[in-house]
Amino acid sequence: MFQLDDIPSENIQESTVHKQRLTSLLVFTTLVSAFGSSFQYGYNVAVVNSPAMYMQQFYNQSYFDRHGSYMDSNFQTALWSLTVSMYPLGGFFGSLMVAPLVNKLGRKGTLLFNNVFSIVPAILMGTSKASKSFEIIIFARVIIGVCAGLSSNVVPMYLGELSPKNLRGAIGVMPQLFITVGILIAQIFGIRSILANERGWPLLLALTGLPAIVEIILLPFSPESPRYMLIQKGNVAGAKAALRRLRGWDDVDDEIEEMRLEDESEKAEGRMSVLHLFSFRSLRWQLLSIIALNMGQQLSGVNAIYYYADSIYRSAGVKENDIQFVTVGTGAVNVFMTITAVSIVEAVGRRILLLTGFATCCISCAVLTMSLNLQDTVGWMPYLSITCIIVYVIGHAIGPSPIPYVITTEMFRQSSRPAAFMVAGSVHWLSNFTVGLVFPFLEKGVGEYSFIIFGGICLITFAYIFVIIPETKNKTFLEISQLLAKRNKVEVKLELESLEQSEGEAGKVKALKSIRL
Repeated sequence: MFQLDDIPSENIQESTVHKQRLTSLLVFTTLVSAFGSSFQYGYNVAVVNSPAMYMQQFYNQSYFDRHGSYMDSNFQTALWSLTVSMYPLGGFFGSLMVAPLVNKLGRKGTLLFNNVFSIVPAILMGTSKASKSFEIIIFARVIIGVCAGLSSNVVPMYLGELSPKNLRGAIGVMPQLFITVGILIAQIFGIRSILANERGWPLLLALTGLPAIVEIILLPFSPESPRYMLIQKGNVAGAKAALRRLRGWDDVDDEIEEMRLEDESEKAEGRMSVLHLFSFRSLRWQLLSIIALNMGQQLSGVNAIYYYADSIYRSAGVKENDIQFVTVGTGAVNVFMTITAVSIVEAVGRRILLLTGFATCCISCAVLTMSLNLQDTVGWMPYLSITCIIVYVIGHAIGPSPIPYVITTEMFRQSSRPAAFMVAGSVHWLSNFTVGLVFPFLEKGVGEYSFIIFGGICLITFAYIFVIIPETKNKTFLEISQLLAKRNKVEVKLELESLEQSEGEAGKVKALKSIRL
């Protein structure tokens, strides 16, 4: 699955081969952080879909017990939309916490602290039925959203900083893979004969706390980000020790020197706040790009499919008892295609996967609109509708879903990366919140034509990527920064003078920096 990129033979050295390999510690850290955090994000996206009928009955019964009458249909629709949309709203709040926490606690420390926002709502949701309070579910959805908002930004940042450049894309897609696995597990447990029934749905909601417990136990055995330790904490010895563990090789001087050079080149900028990020000319197109990618990712309609998959399949003519199995099948396709993205991202590159994915989603939305319009008059149209949804999921899984996280990590350097993830995460979750809140009313108002809107957004995002986004595959953070400097019409000059010492000593590096804006 993971392969080294082709390197010119004259640049291949024995130490380089060892440094670029996939070590057991890197695999362990990737799996633990992605399962403990990213899995929960995906699980909670889909977990309320299958038991929606039973949860709404609980809402209605709780309301009746208090007021002696049942909710009217409009109020019930609004309350359920609120339940769904509180999750991305919490994600927005979590995104605002990214920069302060990762700068103070570190990447690993933030992930460990974040588990509080998983275990507490898991307990609340698991006991909601016994307490006869649907308000507890809505409140817990906000808190678990905070967990998702932090994890969706911190995990890609953490893994991106741990990874060697030739594996950064593949490892950077792993959080999205675990998001899709979380969605699939929620859909499997959401089969009515398992947990999506009148008795089982509280347990279904509470299971989100288990990955958090696993992460609390196992993640302390993983290292903190070497870049964070060296650049932000000045701990050279700690950074070297962490790199040696991660690479499985003692010769890490080249990477340490590259980090030092990055540190020197950023000292004039200092640690960036979000406001500073918006005013900094040399980061203008990077900032616009992550905003465009995250808006395109979320407003393209993918979460409308995840949040309301059952109602969409019902509109497409799927039999009531078969909907849950079609939903699980769609989730399985999502996981398989994300595994494919992990396998090919280093060979194909980020840009091609983004373009292919958004083009596929755009075409699928257009055909889905047509098929939904004609399904009452043409007998085989429901099958075309289901096919369109599956093709849409395939398109989104290979590019729009995983790659924006990788791009955000790669386009920004250490001083600006936390603020950039705050911006990207805020846009991501506000867009997600908008879709979750508006789609039920959009579906009632314009019906199947709502997917034309999603298709248009996919087309606009495709055009932006085609014109603006460069390929970042197999480049260091400094090389990407210099590449984007041309589009920002600034010049970044970095000169490096190596002072070689006697044999057996590590070489020292003096970075002479000149940045002209």
